[in-house]
Amino acid sequence: MFKSVLVANRGEIACRVFRTARRMGLRTIAVHSEADADALHVREADEAVLIGPAPARESYLDGAKVLAAAKATGAEAIHPGYGFLSENADFAEAVMAAGLVWIGPPPASIRAMGLKDAAKKLMIEAGVPVTPGYQGEDQSVETLTAEAARIGYPVLIKAVAGGGGKGMKLVERPEDFASGLASAQREGESSFGDPRVLIESYITRPRHIEVQVFGDSHGTVVHLHERDCSLQRRHQKVIEEAPAPGMDAATRKAVTDAAVRAAKAVNYEGAGTIEFIADASDGLKADRIWFMEMNTRLQVEHPVTEAITGVDLVEWQLRVAAGEPIPLKQEDIPLNGWAMEARLYAEDPANGFLPSIGTLDHFRLPDDIRVDTGVDQGGEVSQFYDPMIAKLIVHADTREAAAEALAGACAEVEIWPVKTNAGFLVRCLEHPRFVSGDVDTGLIAAESERLTERLIPPALIAAGLADRFEEKRRAVSLGHEENTSPWAGWRGNSLGFRLNSAPSMRAVGAVDGERREVLLTDRQEGYASWYEAIVDGDVIKVAPGGVDADRLTSGVWVEDDLVSSFERPDVTVLFSRGDALEFRDWRSAGASASGPASDGALRAPMPGKIVATPAKPGDIVTKGQPLVVLEAMKMEHALVAPFDGVVETIGAAVGEQVVDGAVLATVNPEGKQ
Repeated sequence: MFKSVLVANRGEIACRVFRTARRMGLRTIAVHSEADADALHVREADEAVLIGPAPARESYLDGAKVLAAAKATGAEAIHPGYGFLSENADFAEAVMAAGLVWIGPPPASIRAMGLKDAAKKLMIEAGVPVTPGYQGEDQSVETLTAEAARIGYPVLIKAVAGGGGKGMKLVERPEDFASGLASAQREGESSFGDPRVLIESYITRPRHIEVQVFGDSHGTVVHLHERDCSLQRRHQKVIEEAPAPGMDAATRKAVTDAAVRAAKAVNYEGAGTIEFIADASDGLKADRIWFMEMNTRLQVEHPVTEAITGVDLVEWQLRVAAGEPIPLKQEDIPLNGWAMEARLYAEDPANGFLPSIGTLDHFRLPDDIRVDTGVDQGGEVSQFYDPMIAKLIVHADTREAAAEALAGACAEVEIWPVKTNAGFLVRCLEHPRFVSGDVDTGLIAAESERLTERLIPPALIAAGLADRFEEKRRAVSLGHEENTSPWAGWRGNSLGFRLNSAPSMRAVGAVDGERREVLLTDRQEGYASWYEAIVDGDVIKVAPGGVDADRLTSGVWVEDDLVSSFERPDVTVLFSRGDALEFRDWRSAGASASGPASDGALRAPMPGKIVATPAKPGDIVTKGQPLVVLEAMKMEHALVAPFDGVVETIGAAVGEQVVDGAVLATVNPEGKQ
């Protein structure tokens, strides 16, 4: 066994590899960009090397710099993690040529499975069933258009070098094919340096089933059962679980046997995943599951496999790379209980899932489950890298118990001011279709409004406004602030005054940008004091300044429950079921309280590059129609019309780099030209 390992990656996966490497007594070495100088993975390593500026192409994707860092630190092995250089056969060869151990499959295996079209041809030869489609060399628009018509709509366009949902577009109508093709080609070129695509028949009720495989240099290939990754948004996984719901023994044997055949066909070594698409219109059937692609690396969702098998897959990677055989025989690999993983992202579900960037001023994750993360409080979510914050993983005896535990874990997430999808994850995990196991890749799209809508109950409105009111009241009583509070207050502004009766006070504020008010009355019994709050006719007991000693949490007591809070002079944030709810002074929030793009201006949500402008000034557009396409954080993001109207301006050209907040387009409502 080698004595040191350099991880050619960042964030969560680097921290994950270091954890196992330290347990095995190996010296750990990190590489980092200028943007990651203070990142968690840098602090967790025994040694760290700066390899370049923030953009990945100038740092994490520069193989020569990674190899120079390995040489400078005396690293004996390189683990690529996932993403970046993990499936780059040229880099793997360069590592081996430098006399270092490559912790991954042979370069020939990477090449064989690296291009989706070539991999499918190889699988057909190996007797592995594949999805009907077109994988030809002719990439002309005319040929691709004709092949899509032959296959029949809807179709999926996929970048041949793609992965992680990048370069993948669903096209449901012939008239949308050209724009979908152009977008897939742009993402393929941008993310993988290869604009070529293939076309597949789109399964109307698809399930995403994948099998974890492992091979060694002694000719052994085993599987570690299947995972179900069907809960997806825009082809990116949201919740993963193992095993797959509804998978009977016969179907499991068919799909795992096919996965082992696929791995053997390329003489595979190390950790890999064979991905299949299943037609779930009549349950999982052995003859309705087809090969989709192989990922020649460790997967993001590997923890759920570890949970049901008790295997540390990173340890297996290290041992197999050192020439050792796979530690277990196929018949000795267990399948115990049920595991689920949620991907916690820095994104705003209420605003089209646009990524959110910034500093994690308040950061609290559940501490009673497995959490794999690459950030901590005070860390930064950068525009340059993937917006994943953490993976939350649970294991239980049954699927029902696992789903309930994971929903509870996501509900405990407290992050601000960076926006997250935690509340969205809770709603997904509690959705009746997910709970029953009736999952396919279209569930989120079909239930989008229900899953993304944040309904703020009156009790939380009362709690937040009462808390802000109490802060203002305390500031005045301490002489820190004059009694000019716009929280429409107290002392002379009392409402409903009666002799020998507590006065009522009106607190007005912005709740997530919307004007709300609450009527508050002081109440006291013995040493206990609280507010009686009236919101929308509901009477609610609230007591700001509460503390739960068991959880070391402060917040607002609402009836008998403590709602965790985070205070700043200009804002009170309540955390409820994964959502961060902002309560502000109404005057200061008034300018933006009418919601995003209320003036018809579409602003860049973050720095990025304009890759398309589907609309032009003078066009009549409908609500939701794409006007400008921005490339940022490794994905394309369409900025859409906020309402029906006429495009007044397009403020950026294709290829232009824009800054956060730049006005990219303006729309006038119809009749107001």
